[in-house]
Amino acid sequence: MALHSGHRGIIDVLMNDNEKSLIARAIARAPQWVRNDLAAKDNAVRLRAEETLTAMIINIWEKGTGETVEG
Repeated sequence: MALHSGHRGIIDVLMNDNEKSLIARAIARAPQWVRNDLAAKDNAVRLRAEETLTAMIINIWEKGTGETVEG
């Protein structure tokens, strides 16, 4: 789902580029079952996927990616 332009402004105020990058990397690494279950009609299934993705984001936020940035 694309972000509405108004949401982009809020995100830009609340987060720096590194923080946005960490979250994007966590989402990119989400396993396929999480991606599928986020769209599930069953609330319990969707909640499990949301909690898993949240834990992944928190983990990468606290520990970083372990990757080095070259530039």
